[in-house]
Amino acid sequence: MSGNAAAAPAQHLRIYEEAGRTVIELLGEIDLAAALRITAELDAATGRPSAELVIDLRPVEFLDCSGLRLLCRARRRVEERGGHLTLVCPHPLIRKMLRIVGLSRVFAMTATLSEALDGRMSAS
Repeated sequence: MSGNAAAAPAQHLRIYEEAGRTVIELLGEIDLAAALRITAELDAATGRPSAELVIDLRPVEFLDCSGLRLLCRARRRVEERGGHLTLVCPHPLIRKMLRIVGLSRVFAMTATLSEALDGRMSAS
């Protein structure tokens, strides 16, 4: 990896506010290298008390066990601080992976961002 541009967290993460919630949009391939790059920003977003967060996985092209660990860390940090986290995940393969490892039971999950912002959960 050469240069700082390749290591920029913005390449894999975008954070914005919408409908009273913080939306964390993960982008591209979320593997070990990407997870290491975005952990600090994700920790800052999940470290506030009583945060209402949505992690949007729609732009994710690939998610490995490092990405799963990142999602679990975010959920734990939010819940320890009295907040709530919802995953937006329309991808059948990622939903299947979450189901296989038992995480579909611990994450509030929707298929669309509008459902997450409205507080509607879908079946996993």
